[in-house]
Amino acid sequence: MIKSKAVISDGNGQYHLDNIEVGECADDEVLIKIAAAGICHTDWDSIQTWNKPFIVGHEGAGWVQAVGSKVTKVAVGDKAILNWAIPCGECFQCREGNVHICETNSPVCGCGLAGHAKIESSTHNQQPIERSFHLGTMSEYAIVKQAAVVKLNHEIPFAAASIIGCGVMTGWGSVVNAANVQAGASVCVIGCGGVGLNAIQGARNSGAAKIIAIDISEDRLAQAKEFGATHGIIASKDDTDFIDVKTQVKALTHGRGADYAFECTAIPALGSAPLALIRSAGTAVQVSGIEQRIDFDCELFEWDKIYINPLYGKCNPERDFTRILDLYQQGELKLEELVTKTYKIEDIAEGFDDLLHGRIAKGVVVFEHHEFLEPNEH
Repeated sequence: MIKSKAVISDGNGQYHLDNIEVGECADDEVLIKIAAAGICHTDWDSIQTWNKPFIVGHEGAGWVQAVGSKVTKVAVGDKAILNWAIPCGECFQCREGNVHICETNSPVCGCGLAGHAKIESSTHNQQPIERSFHLGTMSEYAIVKQAAVVKLNHEIPFAAASIIGCGVMTGWGSVVNAANVQAGASVCVIGCGGVGLNAIQGARNSGAAKIIAIDISEDRLAQAKEFGATHGIIASKDDTDFIDVKTQVKALTHGRGADYAFECTAIPALGSAPLALIRSAGTAVQVSGIEQRIDFDCELFEWDKIYINPLYGKCNPERDFTRILDLYQQGELKLEELVTKTYKIEDIAEGFDDLLHGRIAKGVVVFEHHEFLEPNEH
């Protein structure tokens, strides 16, 4: 057993830092010594609503500390990024190529079991405890399925690598994989936080000619232009129908509307907003994971408009993490610049406060162990 500091939530709005014990790997599992863990809005939402104890965190990167007998993807000492949408490789969706919505393992698609990944490998107060999205990255150590691990062969700080497995992938992948934005296209991105900035980067990587960033903050619009936006529009909190924004978008797109629009705010009132900004036969994408009921004006769908709600940027981790890292290495995608602030695990309350008040694009917990330790050293 390894003792590990971890952020524990009761799933009813409370969380605290405490010690857990991490056991041995099963045949298909990997023990990760977490170096960095991203702080995501989903973490906060799960703390409020999951109604059960769990280890918080689903973005992370670190070293492989131990492996099970059937693990072939990584070896002890390798660096790795974690992926929360863990494919089984055998179900209907995996065979269809939709590994991000695996029917066996998905913790969000209503078909997988949240406790799938051998929950007894981690205990708290001598009781088994689940891990957020089968990972639980806000912990010094985590045992995960080998299918959740992508070997990290690129030179990159762990803080920047850790956020690829959700915030970066969701925004970038929604543009590149889900919408398949074409070169020369016009793109609107509503909301320029961490996910929105990566949607902007995806649009730039795809060769979009006009990338129109939309936000209520001048500072965020300025940052959006550093990440590739060509234009910025300030939105009013009172203009939930985007009447004024729509007028400005049309003025920038020959009077017809954008080819693509991406909603990245998670604000239910803006769920239909991308439909208002696209041309006929354009594509609107709901990126942020709004789960509340929304009433749509059907006129917004005229004519031949497409509205999609992809999960996790249609992530194929082995393919997409490498593509993202290659773009980073080539200077074509910013990752380190996304990390506004880092925190010790003891300061996680400050991290959540900064997240909820919009002070950061992306915050990351960085653990104090900065180098790999041989298994007999812990």
